[in-house]
Amino acid sequence: MNLFWKNLLGGMMSTAKIEAKYNALLADYKRYKFIEQSKELEEYQHLYEQVKSPEFRENKKMLLSRKYKDTQEYRDLKKFRKLDNNFNINHYYETLESAELKDFLAFKKTPEYRLLGKKNELKKSEELRRYKKFEKSKRYKNYMRFHSSYIISEYERLKAKVSTKEFIDANDFWADRNRWERTEDFHTERRYLELSANIDIIFYKKTDPKPFEILNKYTSTFTENFDWNTMNASKWNSGFFYKQKELIGNYSLTSEKQGNNNGNNTFVSEGILNVVVRKEPIETRAWNAKLGFVNHHFDYTGDVLHGANAISQQYGVFRAKMRFKGRGISHAFWLTGDSKLPIINICKCNGKTLEVGVYWKTKFENQYTSRKITGINFGSFFIYSLVWTKRELVWYINNVEVFRTSNGVPSEPMFPMLSSYITAKQKGGEGFMEVDWIKFYSNCD
Repeated sequence: MNLFWKNLLGGMMSTAKIEAKYNALLADYKRYKFIEQSKELEEYQHLYEQVKSPEFRENKKMLLSRKYKDTQEYRDLKKFRKLDNNFNINHYYETLESAELKDFLAFKKTPEYRLLGKKNELKKSEELRRYKKFEKSKRYKNYMRFHSSYIISEYERLKAKVSTKEFIDANDFWADRNRWERTEDFHTERRYLELSANIDIIFYKKTDPKPFEILNKYTSTFTENFDWNTMNASKWNSGFFYKQKELIGNYSLTSEKQGNNNGNNTFVSEGILNVVVRKEPIETRAWNAKLGFVNHHFDYTGDVLHGANAISQQYGVFRAKMRFKGRGISHAFWLTGDSKLPIINICKCNGKTLEVGVYWKTKFENQYTSRKITGINFGSFFIYSLVWTKRELVWYINNVEVFRTSNGVPSEPMFPMLSSYITAKQKGGEGFMEVDWIKFYSNCD
């Protein structure tokens, strides 16, 4: 598969853009989830339901538009003041409190009261004439007009009502043109508006969570950013790791042209892992398919690393940001298990081409299906990905699918391997593999 034109014409996004886009998405996702769990958002959503309810809106409209003259408080106070300023009512209360009325009412209860209707008796008694005069007075007639009347009853009811704290507060409220600002609803709305202007709330409301579905679909299981200086401080070990104990550790293969150098060709610089092939002689322990382990001389050194102690995973997404330098040598990032097969080559580069594929063992033979990739500069950083499901294996370079197969799909946990080496057919040379990061994810489904 040739990626030259796709890369040239923009069909393949640059590694920097992919990382920037992913990091921005991840940052937005983390911010979105943080806000989603915040008390501020919970309060905002609660207030939103309140403020947007028909009851709230109608109440606000009423409080803002209602005229003071239309209130019961206004009508009661107006009526009370009218009665309170009424001359005859005031005159009634003056008479009610007078000594003359009290004296007359007391006299009215005596038998002598009947004498007021007899002229002869009036002529004889000045006292009777005084009582008769009072009974005929405007004051007494006014008293009789209002005493026990509805008007006095209403006046006293209103007087009692308008003097209560409840009425005074209510009247003061309705008389205030800014009454809305004195309500709890006003403060509720103001708090709602404050939260509406909160940059996190605005972000949450404007953010479409659909792009986050890909992040919700997978859970991070392993992240290696190479923030260590020595192999002992890392999750990696030099050498191989298989079920047979004698095949665990540092050794080389006589079928290759480099001797694996026990981690000495591996180092981290500025957060990037380097695995180097050097032209230098070495005599070391090597595996010969016919003879077993032998001492063997090599003209080159390389290294192989395994992450068996870091992560072993079945199915998921496996990604690494890598680049490869050197001619006549190979570099590989692969998954393997306790046995030599199966093996999934997430990427294997020989300098000119890159290969992805899977090895597996059948009852009768070993099989391999793969695809060669050309057309891009493998000396630049690219993101190599594998999506491994029960049904198939799919490979990507910078999110562009390069190979898909349903053959030989492994069904066992596998761990990562990294190696820089020289095959028997290669001329040999110097070079290195750089790995910026490795990330594994499991499917949440």
